[in-house]
Amino acid sequence: MEKAVRNNLYAATVNCRRLLEDDMARLLEGYYGIHDHDGTVEPLEKLVHMDAVGRADRQAMEAAIRHEKAAGASHEEAIHRYLRESAFTFLNRLVALKLMEHPSRALVVQSVGAGDSSKGFHRFRMVSPQAMRGEPDGGYRLYLELLFDDLTQVVGPLFDRSVPSSILFPSERCLREVLALLNDPRLEDVWGSDEAIGWVYQYFTPTELREQAREESAAPRTPYELAFRNQFYTPRYVVAFLADNTLGRMWWEMRGGQTRLTESCKYLLQNDAQATETQTAQPNSDETPANSAPLQQALGERRDPRDFRILDPACGSGHFLLYCFDLLLTIYEEAYDDPEIGAVLRADYPDREEFRRAVPRLILEHNLHGVDIDLRACQIATLALWLRAQRAWGDMGLKPRQRPRVERIRIVCAEPMPGEYDLLGEFCRNLQPMTLGNLVREIWDKMRLAGELGSLLKIEQEIRNAIQHAHHILLELPQGIQLTLFGPQQLALPLSPADLKDDEFWAHAEARVLDALHQFARHTANGQNVLRRLFVDDAIQGMAFIDLFQRPFDVVLMNPPFGAATLRAKEYMAQNYPRTKNDLYAAFVERGLEVLRPGGYLGAITSRTGFFLTSFQRWREEILLKEAQLIALADLGYGVLDTAMVETAAYVLRKGGGSHA
Repeated sequence: MEKAVRNNLYAATVNCRRLLEDDMARLLEGYYGIHDHDGTVEPLEKLVHMDAVGRADRQAMEAAIRHEKAAGASHEEAIHRYLRESAFTFLNRLVALKLMEHPSRALVVQSVGAGDSSKGFHRFRMVSPQAMRGEPDGGYRLYLELLFDDLTQVVGPLFDRSVPSSILFPSERCLREVLALLNDPRLEDVWGSDEAIGWVYQYFTPTELREQAREESAAPRTPYELAFRNQFYTPRYVVAFLADNTLGRMWWEMRGGQTRLTESCKYLLQNDAQATETQTAQPNSDETPANSAPLQQALGERRDPRDFRILDPACGSGHFLLYCFDLLLTIYEEAYDDPEIGAVLRADYPDREEFRRAVPRLILEHNLHGVDIDLRACQIATLALWLRAQRAWGDMGLKPRQRPRVERIRIVCAEPMPGEYDLLGEFCRNLQPMTLGNLVREIWDKMRLAGELGSLLKIEQEIRNAIQHAHHILLELPQGIQLTLFGPQQLALPLSPADLKDDEFWAHAEARVLDALHQFARHTANGQNVLRRLFVDDAIQGMAFIDLFQRPFDVVLMNPPFGAATLRAKEYMAQNYPRTKNDLYAAFVERGLEVLRPGGYLGAITSRTGFFLTSFQRWREEILLKEAQLIALADLGYGVLDTAMVETAAYVLRKGGGSHA
């Protein structure tokens, strides 16, 4: 996207944010009695102008604010977060509709492109004239809300109007002004790009807010600050360089160089790839790394592409994953015809056309994984990937109704388990066997820093170590003794030694927890169901985060945050990342290598300081040069990450040790 076009989009996004936040703040104060400027919340009984629906909405807002406070926000910040999320959610929905109605996709009939003169609303008004009667704006709000509800069934959480952040709807005047900004002819070409919504995500937080936060504190003070201080778009050529030499290289090696990716992956260092193959194929050579055995095994491995696992541990709006989607389309097509790999695929999909139709869904449900600490980013990445799959089906000539349904897109928000410990206690008391309740409590405790650390939280190790420790203690106790599962600091819930030795129970423990959470959501009391819904939604996100790291990945690609961790996370960083605690990006590289399988690839763009500052010596010597091979390095300098004033480097590592770059 050209800089002039990006500047236009930046101005439109910032103005849309201002319009929506100001308008919604007036509604929040004037009708609902919640004052953003000073945190005042007027007693509900004094708001006599409200009808029953308004009173229920006000109670839902209060539940959302209490939920934010339970997660550690101050009262004023909780109100401001609610307002900010409401504005951002509504803007995202309008942008999503702009993308979906674009002629290159035509997933929905024009609904916002001409405001209340759009074709979709015109048809709706003709078909449902009764629904328009009595509507002050002629029914346009009703039309949009019904459209949101319909899209919830397809796209998911982005359009879900049952969440409290969907209550505030802008005034007719505000909506008209926002749509005028989005429908500016200078932005017409923007909406044809799958990455447009990612730019809106980055631009929603103005540059001056980032600068103010950095002036006030060297380290991020909250997860929200950590997120917006590191919202920098990764240029397409950097994404291509890193993905070509990780996922592209992996497939190039599996196919012995016989792949069309050699044409499309213009940044693939084929000579270097050949050198890697030669080097690892000679275990007795003096130049062979000491840890080359896993690399030899990886080079000879030919696998079903459905087993490939690609992770962006700080995914933002999903730029790396979108590029990998394109590579995977070619990989699946070539795998189908491969004499060795293709047998399994052909057995599952005897009809080639049926297989082609299935590929976009297989990519989203099996291959691409992302984590971010910002729920807004996760929603946007999910939408961007869904749109990319729709474009792939459109290229096949499939009409929307002919396209397979995507059941799951594996983008996970790393956030703490919910902080309502009274609800947690009630939930755990109802779990059977009681051992399950103890496990849930331990997960809650371990996840308290997820929003600060994201993928750096070694949750799979934390839980594994706790269970192993409990087993060890049991072995030293006389038979018949009961104890708490995770030590005296937890509530005294009895644990039977037989439970810990029940392999069947532990193999399905996480599935049982998720099932229990869904049951809990369905059986909520009327007076608290909004708060419980928020509780359950957060808990399910937490469980998805835990599940993500139960298996190793083949490729890790990232533009991780850089600088200091938040104040609350510093102690964890010191204990778990002693070699890389001085900067988040170094810790992300260490963690990325940790979650890779032997021979897997990591590609990253980060600050270049790690390659020459003495404070990164252990990172260079112990991680880059011992735990990995340095495959490729590009020293990029300034001006790469949009407005970020940092000199960058892009590099590719292979897990296994030794360097020949």
